[in-house]
Amino acid sequence: MTNVRIILLTLLASFLVAGCNTVKGVGRDIESVGQAGSDAIN
Repeated sequence: MTNVRIILLTLLASFLVAGCNTVKGVGRDIESVGQAGSDAIN
């Protein structure tokens, strides 16, 4: 039973880390689009 809990916690942690990386990547993409728009206006 303990091994199953460890495996589940490890999987959950890996999904959370992957989710954070995805959100960070989307934030960078949005930031670059905003910068490109700002450069086009100026």
